[in-house]
Amino acid sequence: MKILYGVQGTGNGHITRARAMSVEFARLGIEVDYVFSGRDANDYFDMECFAQYRAFAGLSFVAKNGQISMWATFRQAKVLQLLKDIASLDVSQYDLILTDFEPITAWAARRQGKPCIGIGHQYAFQYDIPKYKGDLLGSWIMSRFAPVSQNVGVHWHHFGEPILPPIIQHAEHKSVAQDDQVLVYLPFENSEEVMEWLEGVPSYQFRMHCKDIEPGKYGNVEVFPFSREGFQKNLRECKSVLSNAGFELNSEALHMGRRIMVKPLRGQVEQLSNVVALENLGFAKASQTLSSKVIQAWLEGSKVVRVTYPNVAKGIAEWIAAGAEMSIEELSQQLWQHVLPCNGVYFCKDDIVPAAASS
Repeated sequence: MKILYGVQGTGNGHITRARAMSVEFARLGIEVDYVFSGRDANDYFDMECFAQYRAFAGLSFVAKNGQISMWATFRQAKVLQLLKDIASLDVSQYDLILTDFEPITAWAARRQGKPCIGIGHQYAFQYDIPKYKGDLLGSWIMSRFAPVSQNVGVHWHHFGEPILPPIIQHAEHKSVAQDDQVLVYLPFENSEEVMEWLEGVPSYQFRMHCKDIEPGKYGNVEVFPFSREGFQKNLRECKSVLSNAGFELNSEALHMGRRIMVKPLRGQVEQLSNVVALENLGFAKASQTLSSKVIQAWLEGSKVVRVTYPNVAKGIAEWIAAGAEMSIEELSQQLWQHVLPCNGVYFCKDDIVPAAASS
């Protein structure tokens, strides 16, 4: 079997999922070629597991000070180049096309009549799940951005739909999380302003990953460059995570048992919908604005939640290797059976019920 796997490069969550999938494909001896789009080719890092991947411009959004700029997004969009890339990408040699919200592979597959499976968080929004209702245009764009012939959506809960648990990398680690250590990942915010918020909470130590402040120690804030290994180390050693409302980091944080606060990127329907889900599930604290006072109150008053997710990448890879003949409904039920209870919430195949009621 030979697969073409397209991965959206905006943010790092899609790439993290692809890393987990690459491990399982390699284990099964499946040949995979990778395509990435959505960021400058020079901005990718730690990509060795994808071998000779190809990078295209694709489409992405532009954010400034915690909000999407529609004007800047349209201005930077290279629509003609996108159409040329779709037309020139030959997918005839592949048995299957996979896409994690990557438009070039998805549209090339549709144009050439090839089956395409969409694996990722955005494909969960095709079902009746908690969503932000105030952005019809954003929802419409998300539903048509990378069309597929079969959805394999992932989310923190199935919500009674054929949705799979999150795809995360399962790795053994011995580090013990420290109560006063906080991982900060707010790439869409003004980094200088974030520093001011954090410096106003001196009783905690913050490990902040960003690309526009020189790495180093600044009082109770230590700044780190983008690095997969360094980021994972800090995630293991920090008991709390402060981030935007993306999906993948918060999935890893839930799996590891971390206190979570999210600030959604304004104008981004996926993140706004993630806030709805996180608050409905009781998994995280959310705030539309941040300040030292808000951060302090969260750290001192919010609980730690843990949800133990199974190796979903393994399940999907084996499902694909077997010809994807099992229904998504059955695959979903099988994987959710391995999800363990967390604080006050028990996952069963029908609904969310209080943990006490499950005994």
